[in-house]
Amino acid sequence: MQNEWVGLIGRRRAHLRRGFTMGIEDAVNKGKELFEQNKDKIEEAVKSEQAEDISDKVLDGVADFAKKIAPGAADKIDEIRDGADKAVGNE
Repeated sequence: MQNEWVGLIGRRRAHLRRGFTMGIEDAVNKGKELFEQNKDKIEEAVKSEQAEDISDKVLDGVADFAKKIAPGAADKIDEIRDGADKAVGNE
């Protein structure tokens, strides 16, 4: 009897994992679908002046923090920061 319960519980857990995985896959697919439907609006938002201002503040803060941790890598940190800045915003 105990072995039957163990098998039943194991099958139920496997079923729940499959259901959870399918839920994640459904969410990812829905996200992809929404992205494709709104690609132009998203691109416009990412390249906006507001996105530029926010990204500059975030990137400056991260770069300053990184320079405190690794002061000898300041030039490389600035290079990475500038590359990231080109990907977001309008400047």
